Amino acid sequence: MSIGNTAKRVLVALVAIPAIVLVCYLGNIYFLIFVLGIGLISYYEFVKMVENKGVDAQLIMGLLLVLSFILNEYLHFAGFYFLITGAILLLTFVELFRNKGSAVNNLGATVLGALYIGIFSSAIVGIREFFPAQNYVNGGYLIITILATIWVCDSAAFFGGTALGKHKLFPRISPNKSWEGALFGLSFSIITMVISKVIIIDFLNWKDVIILGLIVGIIGQTGDLIESMFKRDTGVKDSSGLIPGHGGIFDRFDSLLYTSPAIFLYLNYIYRF
Repeated sequence: MSIGNTAKRVLVALVAIPAIVLVCYLGNIYFLIFVLGIGLISYYEFVKMVENKGVDAQLIMGLLLVLSFILNEYLHFAGFYFLITGAILLLTFVELFRNKGSAVNNLGATVLGALYIGIFSSAIVGIREFFPAQNYVNGGYLIITILATIWVCDSAAFFGGTALGKHKLFPRISPNKSWEGALFGLSFSIITMVISKVIIIDFLNWKDVIILGLIVGIIGQTGDLIESMFKRDTGVKDSSGLIPGHGGIFDRFDSLLYTSPAIFLYLNYIYRF
């Protein structure tokens, strides 16, 4: 007897969610490995997606760049400008010798994928490592809260849109999403952040909690639309079939990837401890 798609999703969630919460709490090398998995696998999936458009992105070089961005956020071995400049120089130099299809398309996909996924993944590490040693666990609590808020937002948007959705949000990209569902997702993002403030992120003030809820509810749902745009343009339903019932890593962490830079910037340039 085969297991249905819903059952697969539930079984995977029952195993994956506790494991993810644990690595978020522990931080350090455990969380670094977790984010490296998100970044490297997502880039691999992205490259395979664009192959459907006849684009031959630089897989190995792109993976190395994603690796560099994430490790640099953890180890701080180079300046950001140095990494970006070196990346562009290296990618264009390598493309000079490849002679595989359109160099412009190849470089465009490689640079977009490596910068988008690499830099955004590094922001996830930046959030986890943001707090000083004496409050290091706070980064784990914040990441757990962000993930929980994203999951609640996605569920609320789905069920709210299914029940009340009448006005299409972005039919060209995702025909099933509605404004009503998006507003449900946004509302529950803020509610989840408020509840989390009471439970585990009491080190943040109420203004910050509301702003983070808005960031997740708006930018997180935008990240989902961005990945849907990539999938629709490349003609795929999922970024891969790696996770039974859930699609690929890029599918599961698209909102986290798109949300993390905004939260990281907020922590660095607006919020002061």
